[in-house]
Amino acid sequence: MSEEMKTVGEVLVDLLEANGVEVVFGIPGVHTVELYRGLAASKIRHVTPRHEQGAGFMADGYARVSGKPGVALVITGPGLTNTITAMAQARQDSIPMLVISGVNRRDSLGHGRGLLHELPDQHGMIKTLALYSQTLLNPADLGSLIERAFAILTSGRPGPVHIEIPTDVMTARIAMPPLRKATATRPRADAETLQKAAILCGDASRPVIICGGGAITAEAEIQELAERIGAPVVMTVNARGMLAGHPLRVPASPSLKAVRSLISDADLVIALGTEMGQTDYDMYADGGFPILGNLIRTDIDAAQLARGPHAALSILSGAKTATAGILAFLTAKPANKGKERAAAARKTAMAELTAKMRAEIAVIDAIYQALPDATIVGDSTQAVYAGNLYCDAPRAKSWFNSATGFGALGYAPPAAVGAAVADPDKPVICLVGDGGIQFSLAELGSAADINANVIFLVWNNDGYQEIEAYMVESGITPEGVKPSAPDFLLAAGAYGVPAVRLSKVGDLTAALTEACKRGGPSLIEIHQTRTAGVTA
Repeated sequence: MSEEMKTVGEVLVDLLEANGVEVVFGIPGVHTVELYRGLAASKIRHVTPRHEQGAGFMADGYARVSGKPGVALVITGPGLTNTITAMAQARQDSIPMLVISGVNRRDSLGHGRGLLHELPDQHGMIKTLALYSQTLLNPADLGSLIERAFAILTSGRPGPVHIEIPTDVMTARIAMPPLRKATATRPRADAETLQKAAILCGDASRPVIICGGGAITAEAEIQELAERIGAPVVMTVNARGMLAGHPLRVPASPSLKAVRSLISDADLVIALGTEMGQTDYDMYADGGFPILGNLIRTDIDAAQLARGPHAALSILSGAKTATAGILAFLTAKPANKGKERAAAARKTAMAELTAKMRAEIAVIDAIYQALPDATIVGDSTQAVYAGNLYCDAPRAKSWFNSATGFGALGYAPPAAVGAAVADPDKPVICLVGDGGIQFSLAELGSAADINANVIFLVWNNDGYQEIEAYMVESGITPEGVKPSAPDFLLAAGAYGVPAVRLSKVGDLTAALTEACKRGGPSLIEIHQTRTAGVTA
């Protein structure tokens, strides 16, 4: 009996299915059509953005909500370069993303013959950004290449992985490789290290736990550890919503003085799944984050542990495994004043904010009160900046945005679509400024195409107000900060998306409820000066 033979493009689809891929985001072109040959007959759904950057951001939003790698399928040259911004955001935020691109024929690579979509060295360019980038030169290597890609995506610190397939390889017929799911391998700390950590936890009288996005899957274990040692739990942006409603939660930025005071006063700080980067810990670049004298730091990436800050004890492990291991060695401990310290930090952190920021946070709170199941996907805009300082989200993964890390504008509209694809039964709020939405305004059409449950909440302040204020504070005459905006209601209407402009912020609850009841995409505009009640 002869072996079953299929094209590389057809086998690729089978291998993606075998690894649990349910959705790909992409725009087909002449350099990728052969990769689409088996797609229509598969179980994989294809979602078409309006721009390849949107494909990457959709994959990002999908990955954050689903917990699975997001997959983008793009053409060589401009398709891939358009996706680079999204890959960089994913790299900074440790989001698993697989980008599969075409590339020109093998015999043309590096020759500079002026072929369509040609780059001098596409693989060389992208490997500086991706965790792993490989060109499929031998068609028979496809199975092992896909297995390696998914092993990297699901093991260690996540990020973007890239595979490029030459156009002449796409059509080659190969024997079907084994359809098996890649095996994830994660580091585990040894018992001696975990026991040392447990002793430090047991000896501490004023411990504090800091959680980053890498700690989300360990929420139950972290809550138990926090309760047993009486530790307030500070959450960075990507960890917001953990321990929702718990008296030990501190859903405020470590860049705030109140939170820094809490951390500085601690006799033990336990950092779980956080890179401890500037955009979370020193947002204002004032160098005021305290030096930690007694730090236990857990990270899945050895290189990240080596970058600092200095830890008294470093644990190379995922947060869930490490926390469970510490708990196994932790003896009973009398209660301390952890709840009181957490409550004081919450109160002081909120009081530290400006009246304008508190009014913006009140709008975020109103969204969650109106739609408790909602996920808010944010862009770089003032309401999101305020929420990143303090946002008491109702559950993990219900608040994320691009205003930290790489800080890409235009992230939220496509990422919100990806989030809605990942969980179509829950409403998604795209919180975006008038400047940011114009980076990806056309993705309203993508949302309309698939009837995604996304409410585009446009925070209109007539330009780049945050940058304008910064220029004024720096003694620079503002320039380039007043780009004109379209009438967003008319723009939404052009895509058949219902839209409303609020005259007062008190109408937001009704507008959200109506949009959610209607289903599909909607747009709501809040104007910072013309919508009454937005600012205090």
